[in-house]
Amino acid sequence: MTVSWIVTGLGIIVSLLGYYLTPNAWGYGILGFGLAHIILGVLDMFRQPDRSRY
Repeated sequence: MTVSWIVTGLGIIVSLLGYYLTPNAWGYGILGFGLAHIILGVLDMFRQPDRSRY
């Protein structure tokens, strides 16, 4: 769960950086990269741990 929060937090930071650079093509790419990390971090929070491995 901690890793999910770290990924989401870094995604927010990267998205904000990309938002401030949006008139440039690099800004849109960085914004999308950050948004993808936010989505993946939130989805990882809802994933059930696989207990069969233990």
